[in-house]
Amino acid sequence: MQKLYFLIVLLLSLNTAHAGEWSGFASLESRYFYDDASSPLQSDSNSSFAFQPEYRTEWDKGYQSLTFTPFARLDSQDAKRSHVDIRELLWIKAEKNWELRAGIGKVFWGVTESQHLVDIINQTDLVENSNGEDKLGQPMINVSLIRNWGIIDLFVLPGFRERTFPGAEGRLRSNPRVDTSQAVYESSREEKHIDLAARWSKTIGDWDVGLSHFYGTSREPAFSPGEDNASNPVLIPHYELINQTGIDIQATLESWLWKLEAIHRSGQNPSFNALTAGLEYSFYGIYETDTDLGIVAEYLYDNRDETAPTPFQNDILIALRFALNDIQSTDALIGTIIDLDNDTVLYTAEASRRLGESWKLNLEIRAFQSVPIKDDHILLDLAYYF
Repeated sequence: MQKLYFLIVLLLSLNTAHAGEWSGFASLESRYFYDDASSPLQSDSNSSFAFQPEYRTEWDKGYQSLTFTPFARLDSQDAKRSHVDIRELLWIKAEKNWELRAGIGKVFWGVTESQHLVDIINQTDLVENSNGEDKLGQPMINVSLIRNWGIIDLFVLPGFRERTFPGAEGRLRSNPRVDTSQAVYESSREEKHIDLAARWSKTIGDWDVGLSHFYGTSREPAFSPGEDNASNPVLIPHYELINQTGIDIQATLESWLWKLEAIHRSGQNPSFNALTAGLEYSFYGIYETDTDLGIVAEYLYDNRDETAPTPFQNDILIALRFALNDIQSTDALIGTIIDLDNDTVLYTAEASRRLGESWKLNLEIRAFQSVPIKDDHILLDLAYYF
């Protein structure tokens, strides 16, 4: 916490020197669970407050910049969900044919809707949302080489971030819970292991193509049974060293989007392959209105079958995406993921709408069928942007 205060003071002084700008949001969130909790420690509802300011400054005629994005959440129920993180503290030096980034950053790879197999630089902040979209900041040095034949990104990642998991009082957790205090590493350097990654990307006509490779500590842990200090059963995360090669492709063909993400990973024995492939077709101005409708379909595959730690080893996603294109930027995504091997189904709905110039209302609904733990819930989030 003292380091965070120091960084804030430092950046305030930079703001004076370089006339930087502050932006960001503060939000109030409320979650209500329809089903009874699986543990007496859990509650049927919880509220939380989140704050994410962002400071950005530029100098050297815009060729250098610094971005600082801290994040904090205070949760009324789950102590593990009350946490502070630095999403970004990144210095960027840009030239005509190359860029250098150093500090703590966020990098996103991927094109599909249901999951992002190739996205491996940042660790998942699972206490934020079960959809895996929120990420922790990653220490990094990144060099981008910009050439006519594509962009090469080289990464040195000197510091590993463990995945966050809900605590004993939190919902949307496994039973038994994950005990992060007993995490085990394959590397003798543990979280100090230096990971390496590289990616080539290029737009070729209507096609966006990316090829990547990662070597280092897996962001996705394996689990083994154990006990906590009170002899309660828990799951112990095990972070192995892996090699992962990935490809992501998106083709934009008029109203069609064709998407593919595929990986081969070794180190988490046995080696395995996984892919997500699908399409999206958009209808523009339906019924002579400003509303656009997109139909999304994807197939999710993992050749580890039922032994895979992910629930998506033979599943399909079917979803509808709505964009009203109104002044309030109203949009929604409604879909379902169906497991083709059993009766497990995930129903999901997400919607957002601006309220005035500075407020935004977000709605999420999750419902599960044929799962051992029922955590069906509705989430409302009201955010103020500045």
